[in-house]
Amino acid sequence: MDKKVEPPKIEFPCDYPVKVLGRSVPEFEATIVEVIERHSPGFPRDSIRLRPSREGTFVSLSVQITATGKPQLEALHQDLLATGLVQMVI
Repeated sequence: MDKKVEPPKIEFPCDYPVKVLGRSVPEFEATIVEVIERHSPGFPRDSIRLRPSREGTFVSLSVQITATGKPQLEALHQDLLATGLVQMVI
Protein backbone atom coordinates (compact mmCIF):
# COMPACT_ATOMS: atom_id res chain seq x y z
CA MET A 1 0.00 0.00 0.00
CA ASP A 2 1.45 3.36 -1.10
CA LYS A 3 1.42 6.18 1.37
CA LYS A 4 1.11 9.68 0.00
CA VAL A 5 3.99 11.78 1.18
CA GLU A 6 2.86 15.33 1.77
CA PRO A 7 5.30 18.21 1.47
CA PRO A 8 6.30 19.73 4.80
CA LYS A 9 4.00 22.45 6.04
CA ILE A 10 5.48 25.93 6.20
CA GLU A 11 4.90 27.74 9.46
CA PHE A 12 4.29 31.45 8.98
CA PRO A 13 5.78 33.96 9.51
CA CYS A 14 9.16 32.69 8.37
CA ASP A 15 12.25 33.69 6.42
CA TYR A 16 11.59 32.68 2.84
CA PRO A 17 14.04 32.69 -0.09
CA VAL A 18 12.76 33.97 -3.44
CA LYS A 19 14.71 33.53 -6.67
CA VAL A 20 13.57 35.31 -9.82
CA LEU A 21 14.98 34.50 -13.27
CA GLY A 22 14.59 36.71 -16.31
CA ARG A 23 16.23 38.36 -19.28
CA SER A 24 19.07 40.70 -18.48
CA VAL A 25 17.62 44.16 -19.16
CA PRO A 26 18.49 47.46 -17.43
CA GLU A 27 15.15 47.73 -15.59
CA PHE A 28 15.11 44.13 -14.27
CA GLU A 29 16.51 44.72 -10.77
CA ALA A 30 14.54 47.91 -10.03
CA THR A 31 11.27 46.39 -11.26
CA ILE A 32 11.66 43.15 -9.33
CA VAL A 33 12.71 44.92 -6.12
CA GLU A 34 9.68 47.22 -6.42
CA VAL A 35 7.31 44.24 -6.70
CA ILE A 36 8.95 42.44 -3.78
CA GLU A 37 8.79 45.62 -1.66
CA ARG A 38 5.04 45.83 -2.35
CA HIS A 39 4.48 42.34 -0.92
CA SER A 40 7.16 42.35 1.78
CA PRO A 41 7.69 45.95 2.90
CA GLY A 42 11.05 46.61 4.50
CA PHE A 43 12.69 43.37 3.37
CA PRO A 44 16.47 43.47 3.94
CA ARG A 45 18.04 45.04 0.86
CA ASP A 46 21.39 43.53 1.81
CA SER A 47 19.88 40.10 1.06
CA ILE A 48 19.61 40.93 -2.68
CA ARG A 49 21.94 38.81 -4.82
CA LEU A 50 22.17 39.45 -8.56
CA ARG A 51 23.84 36.88 -10.75
CA PRO A 52 24.21 37.08 -14.54
CA SER A 53 24.20 33.96 -16.71
CA ARG A 54 27.45 32.91 -18.34
CA GLU A 55 26.50 34.56 -21.64
CA GLY A 56 24.91 37.56 -19.91
CA THR A 57 21.54 36.96 -21.57
CA PHE A 58 19.73 36.12 -18.34
CA VAL A 59 20.00 37.21 -14.74
CA SER A 60 18.82 35.79 -11.44
CA LEU A 61 17.86 37.87 -8.45
CA SER A 62 17.70 36.16 -5.07
CA VAL A 63 16.32 37.73 -1.93
CA GLN A 64 15.17 36.70 1.54
CA ILE A 65 11.74 37.94 2.65
CA THR A 66 9.55 37.40 5.68
CA ALA A 67 6.66 35.33 4.40
CA THR A 68 3.40 35.94 6.23
CA GLY A 69 1.23 33.35 4.49
CA LYS A 70 0.37 31.47 1.33
CA PRO A 71 -1.80 34.31 -0.08
CA GLN A 72 1.18 36.70 0.12
CA LEU A 73 3.47 34.24 -1.70
CA GLU A 74 0.88 33.52 -4.40
CA ALA A 75 0.26 37.25 -5.00
CA LEU A 76 4.02 37.94 -5.14
CA HIS A 77 4.50 35.15 -7.67
CA GLN A 78 1.63 36.42 -9.81
CA ASP A 79 2.83 40.05 -9.74
CA LEU A 80 6.41 39.06 -10.59
CA LEU A 81 5.25 37.12 -13.66
CA ALA A 82 2.95 40.01 -14.64
CA THR A 83 5.97 42.32 -15.08
CA GLY A 84 6.73 40.58 -18.37
CA LEU A 85 10.42 40.50 -17.35
CA VAL A 86 10.31 37.24 -15.40
CA GLN A 87 10.78 33.79 -16.92
CA MET A 88 10.55 31.83 -13.66
CA VAL A 89 10.09 32.27 -9.91
CA ILE A 90 11.61 29.67 -7.61
